[in-house]
Amino acid sequence: MNIINNSGPCILAIETSCDDTSIAILKEGKMLANITANQAIHEKYGGVVPELASRDHEKNIVKVYYESLRTAGIQRDEIDYVAFTQGPGLLGSLLVGTSFAKSLSLGLNKPLIAVNHLEAHVASLYIDIPQPKFPFLTLLVSGGHTELVLVEDFFKFITLGGTLDDAAGEAFDKIGKMLNLGYPAGPLIDQLAENGISDKFQFTYSKVPKYKYSFSGLKTQVLYFLQKKIQEDPGFIKKNLEDLCASIQHHIVSYLLKTVELAAKDHELSNFGLVGGVSANTSLRKAMNLLAQRFGGECYIPKLEYCTDNAAMIAKVAEFKAKQNKFDDLSVKAKARF
Repeated sequence: MNIINNSGPCILAIETSCDDTSIAILKEGKMLANITANQAIHEKYGGVVPELASRDHEKNIVKVYYESLRTAGIQRDEIDYVAFTQGPGLLGSLLVGTSFAKSLSLGLNKPLIAVNHLEAHVASLYIDIPQPKFPFLTLLVSGGHTELVLVEDFFKFITLGGTLDDAAGEAFDKIGKMLNLGYPAGPLIDQLAENGISDKFQFTYSKVPKYKYSFSGLKTQVLYFLQKKIQEDPGFIKKNLEDLCASIQHHIVSYLLKTVELAAKDHELSNFGLVGGVSANTSLRKAMNLLAQRFGGECYIPKLEYCTDNAAMIAKVAEFKAKQNKFDDLSVKAKARF
C-alpha cells in the first residue's frame, strides 16, 4: 500500500472552478475544514450560468474564507501556503479564486500553489485511508468531464480515453430536464431509479473509438423517444418516471463500466478509482465495486463530501507539490482549458 506521510505544513486551498465556492484548510496531514457555499440561483435556469456563477463567487468567497478559519480553529498567520484551482473550468469563476489566492499570498507573504482541477479529483482518493495501490485505473465522471485515466504515481497520469462530446453528468442533467426534473437532475434520477425497472426501456450505445464515450446520441434518443410516447399518451412521463430514471441510469452506468472493463483487461489492472461529482451515484458506486471484486482488486471512492467540487482535494494536491517545492509566482494565470 502507498501510505502518504501525514505530516506537513498548513495549507489553505481555494476551489472556484464552476458554481461551488469552497475553501479547505489542511494542517499536518489533517483536513481541519472544508467549507463550501453552493449557488441555488442556477436551479431556475436548468444549468450553470457562467456570469451569475462568477458574481456569486465574489459574494461568497470572503464569508467562506472566514468560516474556514473559524472551523479549523487557526489564525491566518498560521497559514504556510495558499493553493487554488488554476483550471480547467469557467474562466470567470476561476478568476475570482485566482485573484483571491494571489491577494492572500501577497498579503500574508506566503508561497502560492496552482492546482489542476482534474488532478485534484484523483487526489481526493488520497485524503482518507485506505489509499489506492498503484497502478490503478480511474474513472473521472462529473458534469463537465468524463475521462478514463491510468494512474501510475501521485503525479504520473496517462489519459486512456474520455468523452467526445458531453460528459456523463451533463447527460444526466439534460435528460433530467426532459423529464421535468429540477437541476441538478443527477441526484434526483438516482433517487427515483431505486424503485424503477432498469431494463423497462432500452437505448443503444454510440459507436466510438476505443476507450471513448459519446453521450450526445443518448440525449437525442431519449428526446425522440419521449416525444413519440407523449404524442401517444400526454401523461407518459409522469406514469413511468421511476422506470425511465432507472432505465436511463442503467444505460449510462453500463456504458461507463463497459469501457472501464475493457481498459482494465487490456492493461492488466485490478485496482480502480472512481472520482468526480457523478461518483456519488449509488448505482455507479455499486457497479464499480462489483467490477473490482470480479478482477480480484479494490475500488477506491472518496467520501461523498469529496466527490463534488471541493477545496479539500485542491489542498491534497498542494501538499504533494509543496513537498516537491513546486510553487508559482503572481504571474500565474487561470486557464479555462488545462
